[in-house]
Amino acid sequence: MFSKKTKEKNKQSQSQTPPSKVMEKLSHIQIHHNQQETIKEIQNIFGQDKDFCKREIYIFGDIPSTVLYLNSIADKECISTDIIKPLTQNFTLGQTEGTKEITNNLKMMILKKVLYHADVNTDRRLVKVIDGILRGKTILLVNGLDEAFLIDTFKTDRRSITQPETEQVIRGPRDGFIEDIRTNTALVRSRLPIPEFRIKDMEIGTLTKSYVAICYIEGIANEALIEDVERRLSSIDVDRILDAGYIEQFIQDNPRSPFPQIKSSERPDVIVGNLVEGRIAILVDGSPFALVAPATFNQFYHTSEDYNERFIMVSLIRMVRLVALLFSLIMPSMYVAVISYHPELIPTAFAVAVTSGRAGVPFPAVVEVFLMESAMEILREATVRMPKQVGGAISIVGVLVVGQAAVEAGFVSPITVVVIALTSIGSFATPAYNVAIGFRMMRFPLLILTGIFGFYGLMIGLLFITNHVLSLKSFGVPYLSPIAPLNFGGLKDTIFRAPLNWLLDRPEELQTQNQRRINPHDSYPNNPLLQKNKQKSGQLDE
Repeated sequence: MFSKKTKEKNKQSQSQTPPSKVMEKLSHIQIHHNQQETIKEIQNIFGQDKDFCKREIYIFGDIPSTVLYLNSIADKECISTDIIKPLTQNFTLGQTEGTKEITNNLKMMILKKVLYHADVNTDRRLVKVIDGILRGKTILLVNGLDEAFLIDTFKTDRRSITQPETEQVIRGPRDGFIEDIRTNTALVRSRLPIPEFRIKDMEIGTLTKSYVAICYIEGIANEALIEDVERRLSSIDVDRILDAGYIEQFIQDNPRSPFPQIKSSERPDVIVGNLVEGRIAILVDGSPFALVAPATFNQFYHTSEDYNERFIMVSLIRMVRLVALLFSLIMPSMYVAVISYHPELIPTAFAVAVTSGRAGVPFPAVVEVFLMESAMEILREATVRMPKQVGGAISIVGVLVVGQAAVEAGFVSPITVVVIALTSIGSFATPAYNVAIGFRMMRFPLLILTGIFGFYGLMIGLLFITNHVLSLKSFGVPYLSPIAPLNFGGLKDTIFRAPLNWLLDRPEELQTQNQRRINPHDSYPNNPLLQKNKQKSGQLDE
C-alpha cells in the first residue's frame, strides 16, 4: 500500500532556500530603517529592468515612503486606488493621532486604518521583498520602519473559462480549468463548500518557482497517501515546472511504462468526483490540467458523463469504448497474422476478395500495414500541430486523396486501408489521450512480432503487455484493481456501471478513512444496504 509515514519534515525547505546566487547573497540582509539603503539594494537588482517602477510618496503628509513594483505583472489600477491614494490622502489622520502616536504605531496604523487592500503582510527579510516583487506584489517601504509591506497586486491577462477541448461532453458542466491556479482552486472549492476540503501549496522548480496545490478532503483521503504525495512532490529538485506533465513524470511509480499511472483532467467536476472518492488532486500554476492520484486503468475509459446518464446506456457505452481500445491495439496484428499465416481462418469468398485486392501489391502484408500505420501516425501528428483552419483540410486530403491514390497506384490493398482506418477510429474512441497514444505505440512491436511469428508472436506480445500492466501500481494501488486483485464490490463501477444507489462504498483499494458513500435510510426502500441490514436484524422475516 502507500509508502510508510515519513518524518522528513519539510523538504519544502528546498523552495525556501534561495536558488540563485543573487538570492543567496541577499538571504541574510534585513530591511534597513532608512529606506534609501533598502532601495539601493533593490535597484542594484532591478535597476536595468524597464518594467521596474519606483514611486516616491509622502504618507500622513510628511513621512517619505516608496512604492516598488514590476509594471508588467502588477495591477496598476489597484496600486493607484487601494495603496497610493489612501496613503497620500490621510492628512487628517496624522493631525488627530499626533506625531508621537504615528511614530510609535506607524506599522499598525498603516495596516489597520489606511490600506484598503485585503492581502497585505510585512517582512523584515530583503530576500522576501525581492521574491515578492518577482511575484507581482507591490512593496511599500516607509522611512523609519525596518519592515516592508508586501501587498498582493499580481495581475496578468488570462483566458476566460471555457469548455475543455480535450474532454467535451453532451450532458454535464461546460467549465474547465485555465492556466491560473487561483481560478482553478476556486472552481474546485465552489463545488466543495465544506471545511474538510484542504489545499496545501508549495513551490517547485528552482527557477520557475511554480505554485503547486495539493487538494484532498480531510477525513476521507488516506493520511498515508497524503504524506506519500507530499513526500514525492517535495523530493522533486528541478529547475523548471512548466506544466502538470512535469510533475506527473517525477512522481509516478514507473516512469518507463507506456501506461499513465496518474490521471489528468481539465474538468473541475471530474476532480471533485475523484476527491470525494478519496483521491488526491494536484494543481499546477500555468497548467489547465489537474492530476489525480492514485489512478487505475478503468478510470481511463470512464468519463464524467457516465454518471449523468442511466446505468444501462452507460454500461453499453463503456463496453464499446473498451472494445474500441482493444481493437486499436490488436486489429493490424490480427490482420497480418490471418493474411500471412492462417488464411484458412477467413471465409473462402472473402479470401478471394482479399487476394484479388492484394494482387499487384509489391510488399508482404506486414510491411504494407507497417507503412500505412507509419503514414497514419505522421498524418495524425501533422493534423495536431497544424492550425485549426487548415488541420481539417489536411486530414481530409490525407485520408481520402492520399489513401485513394495509394490504392490505385498498387502501393497498398483496399482491405489494408479499411483495417488501418478502423484501427484509428478505435483509438479516437478512447476518452484518455495519454492511454490511446500508449496503445497506438504498442501496435508497432506487436506488428513486428506477428510478422515474424504469426499468432504466436501476437500472443507473446499480449502476454508481455498483460504481465507488465499487472505489475504496475499507482501510489501503491494495483493498476488493474478491482479486477486484479479481484474485488467484487468494486466491479460495480468498472466495465459495467451499476445504478448509483448500488454504489454504496468508495473504492476499497483507496483505503479511505470514511468508506461509506451512501447512507441507508428508510425513505429509500430499494437501497441494497438497507435490505441487507434488515435481513441481519430480522425485520424482513417479521
